[in-house]
This record gives sequence, C-alpha cells and structure tokens, in this order.
Amino acid sequence: MIKTVIKRDGTNAHFRIEKIFNVLDKAFGSKEMETPVEVYDFIKDWSNNYEDEIVDVETIQDKIEKYLMRYYPCVAKNFIIYRAEHKVMREEKSQLTKDVEKKLLAKNVENQNANVDEYSFGGRMGEVTRVVTKDYALKYCMSRKSKNNHLNNEIYIHDLDSYAAGMHNCLSIPFDDLLAKGFHTRQTDVRPANSINTAMQLVAVIFQLQSLQQFGGVSATHLDWTMEPYVKKSFFKHYIQRYLEDQKEFLDLDIEDMVFSDYDETIIGENGKKYVISRNKFDDWCDEHRDEMLERLELTKEDFYFDNKEKLNPVYYQSAKKNTLIELKQAVEGMYHNLNTLQSRSGNQLPFTSINYGTCTSPEGRVVIKSLIQGSINGVGKFHKTPIFPCGIFQYMKGVNDKPGTPNYDLYMMALQSTAKRLYPNYANVDWSGNAGYDINDPRTYFSTMGCRTANGMDINGFGQLKDGRGNICPVTIIMPTLAMEADRDVEKFMKLLDKKIGEAKDMLIERFEWICSQSPKSADFMYTNGTMAGYIPEEGLRSALKHGTLAIGQLGLAETLQILIGKNQLTDEGMALAKRIEQLFKDRCTQFKQEYKLNFGVYYTPAENLCYTALKKFRDKYGVIENVSDREYFTNSIHVPVWEKVTPFEKIDIESQLTGYSSAGCITYVELPSTVLHNIEALETIVNYAMNHDIPYFAVNTPNDLCDDCGYQGEIGETCPQCGGTNIKRLRRVTGYLTGDYKTAFNLGKQDEVKDRVKHNKEVRV
Repeated sequence: MIKTVIKRDGTNAHFRIEKIFNVLDKAFGSKEMETPVEVYDFIKDWSNNYEDEIVDVETIQDKIEKYLMRYYPCVAKNFIIYRAEHKVMREEKSQLTKDVEKKLLAKNVENQNANVDEYSFGGRMGEVTRVVTKDYALKYCMSRKSKNNHLNNEIYIHDLDSYAAGMHNCLSIPFDDLLAKGFHTRQTDVRPANSINTAMQLVAVIFQLQSLQQFGGVSATHLDWTMEPYVKKSFFKHYIQRYLEDQKEFLDLDIEDMVFSDYDETIIGENGKKYVISRNKFDDWCDEHRDEMLERLELTKEDFYFDNKEKLNPVYYQSAKKNTLIELKQAVEGMYHNLNTLQSRSGNQLPFTSINYGTCTSPEGRVVIKSLIQGSINGVGKFHKTPIFPCGIFQYMKGVNDKPGTPNYDLYMMALQSTAKRLYPNYANVDWSGNAGYDINDPRTYFSTMGCRTANGMDINGFGQLKDGRGNICPVTIIMPTLAMEADRDVEKFMKLLDKKIGEAKDMLIERFEWICSQSPKSADFMYTNGTMAGYIPEEGLRSALKHGTLAIGQLGLAETLQILIGKNQLTDEGMALAKRIEQLFKDRCTQFKQEYKLNFGVYYTPAENLCYTALKKFRDKYGVIENVSDREYFTNSIHVPVWEKVTPFEKIDIESQLTGYSSAGCITYVELPSTVLHNIEALETIVNYAMNHDIPYFAVNTPNDLCDDCGYQGEIGETCPQCGGTNIKRLRRVTGYLTGDYKTAFNLGKQDEVKDRVKHNKEVRV
C-alpha cells in the first residue's frame, strides 16, 4: 500500500488519493464528463495493492496515463497535455530559480550597467529583482509580438525590469520652478531656496529624489540661468550682514541667545487658511535692520547685483562679492561630492545626472559657469579624481561663446581645458538645425541633452521646443544586422523588412506607453505632486503629462548591416548612400507616426551599453562568425564609424554629420584623442568648432584618463605608474555618453573589447 510519495524536488509527502481524483475530475471535466466510478475504483485498488509503501510522483502519473489511453483515449489526450504544460512551467520555474541564484550569489557578473556594482549586496539584490521582473514583463505585460521581437533579437525592449513596474525612462527637471516655489517629499516639504548654497545643494537632492521615480537619467537644462537669481540673493544677504556688522547695536547683541531663539507664529494665507511658521529672533533683527538700511540708503532689493557697483558702498560691495563667490565655490564643490557619493539606487548606483550650462552672460551667470567648470577641473576626493557625475554639457551658441569677442568665449576656453583633462564637458549645439524654432529669450528651449544622448525634440502636443518637464518615456532598438541576415543579404528585402519592423517597433512603444499611463500617480508621487513631469492634469490621468515626452525608435549596428548587405560600410560612397536611405526611412516613419498618433515618436541612436554585446552574442549563435560583422565581441553603436577605422577627427565628423540630422530623439558624435591634447587646447578648439559648424547636435571627446590609486598620479599610464611604480591603476573611459570607473572591471566583455579596438583620431590635428 502506498503511504508516501516522493515529489520531484526529492522531498517526501503523505500520499493523498484526493489529489489524484482532483486531476482526473479536471481531465474528464474538460470533455464535459463526470469521472466514472470505475476510474476511482481502479486508482484505489492500485494504490492499496502497490507492493511498496513509497512511490515517486512520475510513476503514479504514468500509471494513470496508461489506464486512460486504454479505456478513455480522448480524456488521456488532455491529461497528457496537462502533464506537458506543467512540465514546461516547472522547467521555467527551475530555470528562473537558477538565474536568481546566479545573480544573488554573484556567480554571473555581466556588468550590464557600468555604474552598478554587481558584487555588492545592493547590486546582487537589484540583479535578482531584474531577473524576476524581466521574466514577469515578458510573460504578463506585453503582446506575443513584442515578446517574440525581443527574444528573436529583432527589436530589443530596454529595461524590461522597469517595464513590469510601469516606470518611464528619463527627464529634464524644471529646477527653476522647484527652487523658486519649494517642493514636497514623502516625509516633509522644502522651502524655496534663498541662497546659492541652498539652491545648489537642493539640486543634488532633487536629482536623487527624481531618479527614484524612473529608470533613466535626470538633467538640468540650463543650470547657469537657474542659479543666477540665487547668486544675487546671496550677494544681497552678505551685503546686509556686512552692513549690520558696522552698526553700533550689533556689538551689544547676545548673538548666541538670539540665534538659538526660535518660536512659532500663526499667519493667514491667501486662501484664508491658518499656517504655523517657525521664526528666529536673530533673523527678525536682521530683517528689521535690512528694511532700515534700504530706506536709509534709498535702495531696493533689485539694486543688489554685481554690475551695480557704482550705486553701492564699495567696502560692503567688495566684502559681499567675496563671500558670495566663496559660498558659490563651496556649494558647487558640495554638489559634485554629493552626486559622486550618495547612491540612490541598488548596486551602489549613483543617479545618472547631467547639467547643461554655458549661455548665461550676466556676471552672476558667468561665475556660476566658471564655478561648475572649475569644480570639474578640480575633481573630487583626496586625489582629485575625475567626477563620474554630473555629466557636464557646455551649450555652444553662436554669438555667445563660439569665438573671440563673444561674451562667454573665455568660459568656452575654460571648458575645453576641462574636457582635455576630465572628458567633461561634452558640447551641445544650441544652433543645431534640429532644434529650429527655439526661443532665444527662453533658455528652457535651448538644445540640451540628458547626458547619455537623449534629447527632447519639438512637442506635437503644445510645448514646442520646451525641454523642462519632458523626457524620453521609453525606447526600443531595432537590431539591424539580424534583419539583414533574415532578408538573405538582399537590400530590397531588407528595406521592406525594416519598414515592417519599424511599424512593429511603433506598436511596441504604444503598448508600453499605455501601460505606463495606466499606473497610479502615487507610484511616482514626488514627480506628479511637484510637477517635475510637466502638464499633469489629475482629471485626465498620467497621459496628460506623458504625452509631451518622447517615444524613441532606436537602432544598432548600421556599419555591420551595410557590411552584410553590400560588403562596405558608411566610409564608402555606396555605403553612405544606403545608410542615408535607411535613416530616411526611420525619419519618415517617425514623422508619420508622430502626426498619426499625436505622440512624439523620434529616431534614436541608441547608446547600447549592454546591448552591443548581448545582441552580438545572440547573432553569432545563430549566424556564426562573419568577418567585420560578428568577429568581435560587440556591434558598432548606432550609426557610428566603427571604432577600428583609422580616420582623422575631421573625417569622422564629416561622415557622422551626414547622418545625425535624421535623429530627433538623441545622438552623439565623439572622437578619440591622445592625452597630449591637454597641452594643445587650440587643436581641441578647432575640432569642437568643426563639429559645431557641421551641425553635429551633441559632441564629445574621449581621451585616456588614468589614475594611480597609490599616489594619485593622473595621465595616460602604461603598466606601472611613472611616479611611484605602482600597479594599482584605475582606467576611466567613456562607456556611452557618460563616464564610469575602471573599464577593465566595470565594463561588460563587449565594451572592454571595444575599448581595446578604439583607434585614436589624432591625425591632422595640430594648429
């Protein structure tokens, strides 16, 4: 008689005949039949007369299956299907468990994101979450078409783990409003900033808060303009303090007692409600004497700015300006350290932050720019390491900073020095043709990026070229080499298939967009409570805000695709002609979709940090090794000239500038230069100017950035440090649009291989 059952996981359980009857009832019920009594009797007799007391579950199911096949074959078919389906489910669950174990115990570190430490506790937990939520997203959150495109290496769905949760990608934060009006968090509220120090530190706080509401980067689109009024506020504050220190009654104050004397005051707001605010006796004294000072000297708050020296007391002016500049430098230094030390995501991941600046020409705005660049040059920590974040982006603008005689040309020169030493800033072309229609009087409409390369184009839903409060909602990427092989290397078949897949990419984006729109605003409470995502109308739902963002159709491996189709890449006339035809199709379809669906579809030149490697591996498993296609560990990123091609910086710009205009959702062009560019800023200026004059929207420079962790020596380092002989070398490199730590440990295998292949574009650069 059977008493014990051995389960599939090897554990024992008491034999319960009722469980077998339940399965039989389902099998017969699927045929709208009741289980015959003789079937129950057969199971009872067999289990009672079984020779052993212990039996495994597969033996029981085999016995039932054979019996049904003999006497009830139509029911047996359903029972067999039932067993097969549950076997698949068990195998999937088993594989998922194995994948979870690999990530939880750091047995399979892939460095999918160069700024995540997959060995750390946080990184391991984060990777486990990714495994589970990606599996959930593929099974339950999307159509079969979307799932198959992703699994077949045709159209890649980015950040599947975030797909399941319904998060969006990235955002340009409206800092002007948040700093001027204050904001709310889950735990408290934050008052408006009244000094440059407070404002700059709140920038770091807001960056971190917003980064938790999404899975991509966060950006400040014009930080110099944003900070200008707070420099003036600090200047006013320091002027008053210097004035008060000269007053006789100041010497008689019990400063300690007054500074620590706080009290509450009830006030009536504009809405008639009562509010309790905290006040301080020393602040009251300063406010009282401030008003006396203004009246006595016949001044107003608006008189306190750097260019008004003639109207202000020269001693108080000089003292106030000195203290303001010191405060500004310390505030910027604090921001850099905060953004490089305060992890806000699992895996010790820093927020992906970007700051755009360079066009404000007022004295206050100029010192903000100068401080931001100086902070980059100075670096962080005891060895003054290159800051990983924020990604600095200098906004190059004709008539403002592009040549000698323009107001901010000196700051452009300073930016170039920082680029040569720190790789940042990158350069955003304010006058790029793709940003036509921007308002020259509104820096919120100037061309800016979110660091990696993501950009906001013209909004079809009313915001125009406004950048603040908008971002990329979600991207997909078409793996073009796969399509080229599926089209049998035939150009016309490829173009037809590509057209079909662009349409499917559109469908996949709309599917995900609607899923994101269906989420509760409580899922991103900070974002929707404070309006960091602009346009939100509670009565209309999340779509009211999300519709202003971008739906990005990306691409990977143009060079390899051309190689498959015609045996040449875009460096040849024939290759460039086909490349333009491909990109024109992307642009035409996105323009069509934008008008048809009233959503901001855009062509995206995908960063593909991890995808360049994973897509290549899948491709090679299916199609094998093909010369100049799959014989390396990576696919070439988007439309870039392959990193192994020996071209000058000007030739690379010439080639890529013919293609960047097709993209509206973000792209980047970069050149590789030797570390000696630090001593040839004129050459660097020539290259950047050349890129800007050739309508490159976003430009960056890669130079070796090595650091000896033993002595702090920085420069291009061989096997050993030239200063101390140490071998503890960190080799900082650009991974996509942003930087990360030592590429030999932080990058995935594909990106490591790509770095080794990168050819320096240093011919014909001397000036």
